[in-house]
Amino acid sequence: MIAGDPYIGDDPVNAERNLLVTRLAYEYHRAVALGEGNAQEILEQIIGDLGEDVVIRPPLNVDYGEFISIGARTFINFNFTALDVSPIRIGADCQIGPNVQLLPPTHPIEPQPRRDKIESGKPIAIGDNVWLGGGAIVCPGVSIGENSVIGAGAVVTKDIPANVVAVGNPARVIKEI
Repeated sequence: MIAGDPYIGDDPVNAERNLLVTRLAYEYHRAVALGEGNAQEILEQIIGDLGEDVVIRPPLNVDYGEFISIGARTFINFNFTALDVSPIRIGADCQIGPNVQLLPPTHPIEPQPRRDKIESGKPIAIGDNVWLGGGAIVCPGVSIGENSVIGAGAVVTKDIPANVVAVGNPARVIKEI
């Protein structure tokens, strides 16, 4: 699979990689909970490009992990979901609240291709020093500019510029920083 290309949602090759990542995520959760020294090594096996001093509190939910890039010193709170069927880039020094979802997958509008399980995705890009409040959802193809703040529970359906606060469903800019 090439990230972002159309694919069959229940393809056994994809399912096998997902099962491996699910096992690694479980091992990561266990290692963190028990204070075992191998937690960082496991996280490096899950995430494609992991910056220095990144903290991710488990549980962590990803499709493949290999299509995720996380910049240095980023903090990700509990129950992070990143469905990386397309690239997901998270900048450095970001703060990501609990229950945040980054959702690149897209599905056809037409009934037959949906029935055929054809899926695709659009990349998500989060700039440096962004704060995503708890429960925020970022939709396919969205970019969020550096230093921006996304309010708790916001649903980001369109690009958000740098240096703003955006809230609501759909998220809208309410303030410049």
